[in-house]
Amino acid sequence: MIRRVVLLTALAALATITTSPTIANAKDAYIPILVPITGFIALEGTAQRNGAIQALENAPEGVTVTYEVSDTSTSPEVAVTALHRALERGKPVAAAASIFGTQMLAMAPIAQRAGVPLITVSGTAKLTELGNPYIFRFFPGDEVVKVAHARYAVEVLGAKRPALLYQTTSYGQSGRAQLAKILKDLGAPLVFEEALAPSVKDMLPALAKLRAAKPDVILLHLHSGPTALAIRQAREAGIDLPVVAGSAMHQPSTAKLLAPAQLSGVCAESAASPISESDAKLVAFTKEFRTRFHTEPDAFALAQYDGINMVLAALKDGADNAEQVRDWLAGHTFEGLAMTYKSDGKGNMAHDALIVCYDGASLLPTIAKRYHNVDGAL
Repeated sequence: MIRRVVLLTALAALATITTSPTIANAKDAYIPILVPITGFIALEGTAQRNGAIQALENAPEGVTVTYEVSDTSTSPEVAVTALHRALERGKPVAAAASIFGTQMLAMAPIAQRAGVPLITVSGTAKLTELGNPYIFRFFPGDEVVKVAHARYAVEVLGAKRPALLYQTTSYGQSGRAQLAKILKDLGAPLVFEEALAPSVKDMLPALAKLRAAKPDVILLHLHSGPTALAIRQAREAGIDLPVVAGSAMHQPSTAKLLAPAQLSGVCAESAASPISESDAKLVAFTKEFRTRFHTEPDAFALAQYDGINMVLAALKDGADNAEQVRDWLAGHTFEGLAMTYKSDGKGNMAHDALIVCYDGASLLPTIAKRYHNVDGAL
């Protein structure tokens, strides 16, 4: 049985709530969903929310779950307020926590003090380098997925002069640091790089400087909207270089912002691409997701789905409080739909990555290459 409660939206709504949903009895598991569903990262956060809900709505027999969704928007303060509100309602056994690294860095110490595991798909590398035993990342971190990003550009596309546009956020800076290091080690250091704020709409000045550096491939590490904008403006400016983008580009919602022809020569890193797979379980997941949410699933949705399902497996196995759930997550291997998950001792649970590519005729990507157990943690 699952009880559904109200959707809370941003700080204004959080501040005006005067009554809280209550947990029916001590055996109920409370798992709030604290994710950004408005703002510049709304596409990613909405996918994350949907994956969590699909898992919770299919809780295993004998596991009773109460959940709610709080919109953290793009503010660390809103995310912190949402977490405090959740803690006031009754101690969660875990929380589905924001994909946005800046918010995760703000929430992490609060969760540690409260002893509540945060289940996230944020790629920001720093999250699992803080010694916080309550962070569990189910999307490959930058130290994993950027290996695929860089290796595909160099080893498959033959890049020798890569150029990079990246976001000014903590997510962007984390990915930039990893890419710069890996590319240098591969013998193809960046010939140009520029950071862009998520609010930048005119990317032509940056693209003009990029073109002047004479790169042979463009690397993008931007959020969803800026990724589509960069590709559109590059193609409209006649820059037809191959593009290897960050994980935001694999999202069907990002691809829809572009015409198929603009995606010719575009590839993207990811942890998974549910709509590109033929495995029966992934096909069933995708079918249910489409029916439930009237949109296509992506790797963020699938990773959050797998992460919450691992929490549910812990509850099914007898864990009945946050500390026991934390210990179970830290000590078990879990076969998810996207991959096999196991903590590396820091809370990094995902160790595979892949590259998807578009053919210029369709918005459906194909899987070009898989990278298994990149960090050797399995």
